[in-house]
Amino acid sequence: MHHVPAHRRTSLALPLALVPSFLCAAAAAQDRPVEAGPEVVISASRVPLPARETGAAVTVLTGRELESRGIRIVSDVLRDVPGVAVNRSGPVGAFTQIRIRGAEGNQTLVLIDGIEVNNPASSSEFDFANLLAADVARIEVLRGPQSALYGSDAIGGVINIVTRRPGEGWSGTLRGEAGSFATKDMLANIGYGAERGYVSASLSRFDTNGISEADARNGNTEADAYRNGTARFKAGFKPLPNLSFDAVGMEISSHREGDDQVAVLNVVDGEGASSTHQRYGMVSARWAPFGGAWEHILRAAYGEDGTDFFDASRARTFLAEGTKTKFDYQTNITFHTEGSANAEHVVTLAVEQERDSQLTDSSFSGRNKVAVTNRGYIGEYRISLWDHLFLSGSLRHDDNDPLFEDQTTWRGTVAYIHDPWDTRFHGSVGRGVKNPTLFELFGSTPTFTGNPNLTPEENIGIDFGVEKTMLDGRLIVDATVFRNRFKNFISGSGNTATNLSGTTEADGLELMLVARPLENLKIDGSYTFTATQDSSGTDLVRRPRHMASLQGTYGFRLWQRPARANLGVRYNGDQRDTVFDSFFPAMTHTELLEGYTLVNAGFSWRIHDNVEIFARGENLLDQRYQEVFGYGTTGLAVFAGITLRFGPTGGE
Repeated sequence: MHHVPAHRRTSLALPLALVPSFLCAAAAAQDRPVEAGPEVVISASRVPLPARETGAAVTVLTGRELESRGIRIVSDVLRDVPGVAVNRSGPVGAFTQIRIRGAEGNQTLVLIDGIEVNNPASSSEFDFANLLAADVARIEVLRGPQSALYGSDAIGGVINIVTRRPGEGWSGTLRGEAGSFATKDMLANIGYGAERGYVSASLSRFDTNGISEADARNGNTEADAYRNGTARFKAGFKPLPNLSFDAVGMEISSHREGDDQVAVLNVVDGEGASSTHQRYGMVSARWAPFGGAWEHILRAAYGEDGTDFFDASRARTFLAEGTKTKFDYQTNITFHTEGSANAEHVVTLAVEQERDSQLTDSSFSGRNKVAVTNRGYIGEYRISLWDHLFLSGSLRHDDNDPLFEDQTTWRGTVAYIHDPWDTRFHGSVGRGVKNPTLFELFGSTPTFTGNPNLTPEENIGIDFGVEKTMLDGRLIVDATVFRNRFKNFISGSGNTATNLSGTTEADGLELMLVARPLENLKIDGSYTFTATQDSSGTDLVRRPRHMASLQGTYGFRLWQRPARANLGVRYNGDQRDTVFDSFFPAMTHTELLEGYTLVNAGFSWRIHDNVEIFARGENLLDQRYQEVFGYGTTGLAVFAGITLRFGPTGGE
């Protein structure tokens, strides 16, 4: 649960050093937590803040938007976010990577309800394959290096996912859907909310017979099934107005059949399979005395992500399991200084300790376990002036495991609102660092040798944008230019990992549009241009130069009952991908994957206050394309279902 304290402004006649005097003056202030809505951003700072005040480039997607677009897999809606490239190695359930502004897949930090879920046993990357959209209340995508706030994995950006919590009273949802490829999707959740606390639980199940993971155009016809069961729990207790406790947990169990690249140059039908278990949990306590002006937050989190791989006889051939344990303490002080600038200040200090471990087990290399422990010390200062100028500075020092050097990262942001022009200017600059992963350092298979001499990757990123509001708020456009400069880029596509010499570049432009031409019609659009190259001038793989999305949602009444229609168009331009010519030794070249356009549509109709029926179609033009070389994608697909609800829909 995330709250933004809304404080009554308090005078401060003495310097900050006289903190006790300030605290006494603030004691009479009211602590009025405000629920995070689209106007509040949770991840752009160590403390939630209004979206208008953030200088960082961030996109917020609400649960209502996911529902109106018929989103069942979280990675699908990320295709609508500027600066984000998605690559899935086959149909639903296959390995799914997210890249932000040209960064690598393992250079994006992923948070679910505040828990870091990047897998230490998978190059410290989060595989989006198994993350269902059921119960998701909001998604924030923060672009640019954020290591000063979040540490090693955030040099490309941060994706923050928040699940739903119940509103006041009892509430619940039952949903069932069926469609193409013998797909069945089911959700059941129940929750209760009151002034002093809340509790909720949900179960979701996704089954599909799927298609061949290997591209059917190459003669592969065997369907590869996928199964996913997800359970979530969320609870909070508030014994006092300024004291709260929260707990959250999630478990995902999935199984998929797959076709691996057992031969060079292409992917072929196979009988392999894999089973994945993912468990995450966190408990936290928040105490905000003196009217909420001095906040203390204590958190303990645990994550476990493991995959068993099986051969055609279903004998286990390999196990890779990563665990992450993290403890952190954070304190925030908010105060106000009167004067011509009418300044408000927020000072944040935090310390955290994280232990990552990797366990591998196979018949050919035995059982191996390695672990590293890191500590981070964070400071952030935010100031607002004249209620129009908003500045922030962040500094972090990481006391790393002796395997690699300690690192210091930083970030600065600025936002300025010019009311006469209905214009907001925003910009950020920062240094991010990505430590070598356990797999890169130690390896885990006979075909890959670890390199303990690797040095951390580094990114200096900068962006600047202009947001313009027009037509009495019915049209908002934003244009942002960005520049990333990576050094010590780690390449692990061969039989070992090495730091690339020189500088890897990623420059681009992001355009965003939100329009309401009619009261009941909303249009969301985005376009991204990204130019990347390594030190030799070669384009980076799986980074299309052009990406675009256009989503339209129209609400109307059908036989006096509310209905909604959605139409979405996504374009993904040409991109290059790696093709293996030989495994031993590793020799590769790149192939061009042609761009594609996908059209999706959906319709829902509330036939009763508590009953809604819906239908949706994906890839209506039946496009044939590849996101990853050799792997197939689904063609035209249709689905239909029903949703039963009672009580308030809830929020975060």
